[in-house]
Amino acid sequence: MTHEKDRAALEKLNHEYVRSVQDKAVAWFDAHLSTDFMNTASDGSLADRAAFLAQIAKGTGVSKIAERDVLIRILGDTAIIHAATAFTADSGANGRGRYTDIWQKQSDRWLCVAAHVSRRAN
Repeated sequence: MTHEKDRAALEKLNHEYVRSVQDKAVAWFDAHLSTDFMNTASDGSLADRAAFLAQIAKGTGVSKIAERDVLIRILGDTAIIHAATAFTADSGANGRGRYTDIWQKQSDRWLCVAAHVSRRAN
């Protein structure tokens, strides 16, 4: 893949990742997370792939998630995506956050190997 094709693929994957959180799309994550995936949640807890998939299935307590200020850095077969989010909590309150996802090209496809999410005070 060329650098431009990698960037386009990662932009699409990033958008799908955010939509899949909102839609509880466990199958999407099952296909796009590495076997050793780890997630650091906004409360500081660390979840492996199985725990993360279970959390997605239950729901994250937010809807209307929109990503913005997306910055994609491609470093060979590794990519780091930084972005901000706006969302609505199940309580109805508006929220904001940031995330960093790390992707690695494995067998000519991008898989997410790690994620870190933080929520910001409004």
